[in-house]
Amino acid sequence: MKNFLKAIILASFALVLLAACGGNDGPSNTGQNVGNDTEESPGSTKNSEGEDSGDKLQVVSSFTIITDMVREVGGDKVEVHNLVPTGTDPHEYEPLPEDSKKATDADILFYNGMNLEGGENGWFFKMIDSVGQDRAKAYSLTERIEPMYLRDEATREEEVNPHSFIDPVVGIHMVEDMRDAFIEVDPDNKEYYEKRANDYLDRLKEIEKEYEERLGALPEENKILVTSECAFQYMLNRYDMGEECIWRVDTEENGSPEQITSLIKFIDENNVPILFLESNVDPRPMETVSKESGVEIYEKPIYSDEIGNPGDEVDTYIKYLKYNIDIISDGLSK
Repeated sequence: MKNFLKAIILASFALVLLAACGGNDGPSNTGQNVGNDTEESPGSTKNSEGEDSGDKLQVVSSFTIITDMVREVGGDKVEVHNLVPTGTDPHEYEPLPEDSKKATDADILFYNGMNLEGGENGWFFKMIDSVGQDRAKAYSLTERIEPMYLRDEATREEEVNPHSFIDPVVGIHMVEDMRDAFIEVDPDNKEYYEKRANDYLDRLKEIEKEYEERLGALPEENKILVTSECAFQYMLNRYDMGEECIWRVDTEENGSPEQITSLIKFIDENNVPILFLESNVDPRPMETVSKESGVEIYEKPIYSDEIGNPGDEVDTYIKYLKYNIDIISDGLSK
C-alpha cells in the first residue's frame, strides 16, 4: 500500500511539472489591445521586450485638423503621428527626425493637398521619398474638391486656396474619403470604421445645417467677412457671402501700406460692421485697419489653418466649426 501511495504522489508531481513547462508554449495575452478581437493588422508593432503592443494601424497626418479626424474615424484601431504642430506654417514645415521615422513605418499617410503641404515637390512628398516610403500609401483628402484660387491684382500672383476644410461640407467629404481609405488598407475592420465615421458624419451634418441657417439669417448688408487673409473663400462661396482681406496671396510684405489703404477704402464703401482677426496671424495690420477705419475688431479671434493644442477651447475639428459659426454669426448680426 505504501508503494502504491508513493507512486500516486510521484505521478501527480510529474503532472504539475509538465503543466508548468507547457504553459510557455501557448498563446499569451500580454500586450494585447483591450477590446480588439480582430486579426493582426499590417501596423502591428513590438515593444522593447519584443511583445505585441497591439494591432493598430500606424498613421501619419500632415496637420492638426486631419489628425483629429483620424482619431475620430480610426479610434482604437490606429496610432496617429501629427506632423505640423499648432502654431507652425504648414506650407513651409521642415520635418523632424521623428517625423521621418514615423513616415518610414506608416501603413497610411493622410495629407490635405491643394498645395497646403507644398504640392508634389513640397516638404511632405520629399519626406516620403527620402525614407523610401511608397507614395501610394499617401492619401489626399481633397481629391473631390474643386479648387478655388486667390489672385493678387497688384502683383498678378495667383495660387490655389488650400483652406477648403473651413467649409463644413468639405469636412464631410474629407471624412468620407478617410473612411474609405482606412477600409481599403484594413478591410478586416470595415464595420468598425463605418460605424465611427457614420457617428462623426452625423455630428458634422448637424453643424452644417447650423451654418446654413445662421448665415442665411444674417442681414444681407452684413454678409461680408473681413479678415487678414482670404482663407474663408470656400465657406463664404457656399453660403452666398462676400469677403475682403488685407492680403490674398502670402508674401513677405503681408500688411503693406497699399494693402491696408485698399481695405480701408473697401470698408468705407461697403459699411462693413465688424472686422475679424485669425488666431495665427500678426494682429498689427488689422489693428491699423481698425484704427484708421473706425471699425472694431471682434473681441475673439477666428480659426483658419489649425486647431488648438489639447485642452484649448478649440482643440477638435467639431469645436473649430462650432466656434467659428458662433463668432461669425454673432459678429455680423450686430
